[in-house]
Amino acid sequence: MQLVRYTNGGAPQWGVRRDDDIVPLTGLREDVSYEQLTSPGFLRVVEDAVDAAEDQAIPASDAKLLAPVPRPGKIVCVGLNYHDHAEEQNEEVPERPLLFGKSDTSVTNPGDPIVHPADVEQVDYEVELGVVIGRTAKDVSAEEASEYIAGYTAVNDVSGRDAQFEDEQFFRGKSYDTFAPMGPTLVPESDVNPNELDVACRVNGETKQESNTEEFIFDVGEVVEYISGITTLRPGDVISTGTPGGVGIFRDPPELLEPGDTVEIEIEGIGTLRNPVVADRE
Repeated sequence: MQLVRYTNGGAPQWGVRRDDDIVPLTGLREDVSYEQLTSPGFLRVVEDAVDAAEDQAIPASDAKLLAPVPRPGKIVCVGLNYHDHAEEQNEEVPERPLLFGKSDTSVTNPGDPIVHPADVEQVDYEVELGVVIGRTAKDVSAEEASEYIAGYTAVNDVSGRDAQFEDEQFFRGKSYDTFAPMGPTLVPESDVNPNELDVACRVNGETKQESNTEEFIFDVGEVVEYISGITTLRPGDVISTGTPGGVGIFRDPPELLEPGDTVEIEIEGIGTLRNPVVADRE
């Protein structure tokens, strides 16, 4: 099941994407929430509601898709979490997850532009699997982690490399507005195996990254265990699980994003997140 947040000229609402249509979830007795999405019983209610409301479906092309988590409480990112990404940097495999954060205001919608800041020259792409937390999680074990996850989405961890390298830390380079496109769907935890998903990034139709989450150094359960042992995770928090090899800055020569480019982030079972790159208005 692929859940979507969307608007069709009115207020944002939830729906379920089926092929080329979206079935609205307007007849539920309870509101869709990230916590509700951790409940198998609630998901069965959603499936029944979709079956009953198929005649209300609208073409997906008529809807404006929105980020499934418009303002996360926090975005926790994992650096260097694919074996092939460590290899392209000639880095040792880390002994524990390397964490950094992105601002919540960096989130932007599918189809909306990535704004290339005027003061940043090296803007890069990163395909990442996003984990959306559904229940408050503190000191959760890797084996129990799935019980606290609402679902999975795609994140483009856009990065201002020169800002990142100048500061010798990540926050500024990762947190410019529009630097976290998210979507196009949110797939419930029970519907996919997050550690066996094909992931890819294309720029102007040319594949730049192509891998599988089997390349994770720390899988989703291990990441949730580690982060929840440090800080409490709350419903609507997002974990961005790292990117595979092929990022622009480590290509020879570097291949970075410019205004006029289009970036596509594709994750198996979740869909394709597409965003154009535009120049900052000075």
